[in-house]
Amino acid sequence: MQIIVNDAPMDVAEPLTVSALITLLDKTDAGVAVAVNQEIQLRADWESRELRNGDNILLFQAIAGG
Repeated sequence: MQIIVNDAPMDVAEPLTVSALITLLDKTDAGVAVAVNQEIQLRADWESRELRNGDNILLFQAIAGG
């Protein structure tokens, strides 16, 4: 299936959860927020939230600054 991650098309095997996508992209859970189709996903739901063909995923990384 094809999804869009931060505006870049990506082909992935299904089924794929938000949590599995984070692992696939080699991201850490710390400081990461995820939106699927412009809806923020609660971290507690990442394991169960399955992605579908055409989903638009945005990953946000919190950064410290001054």
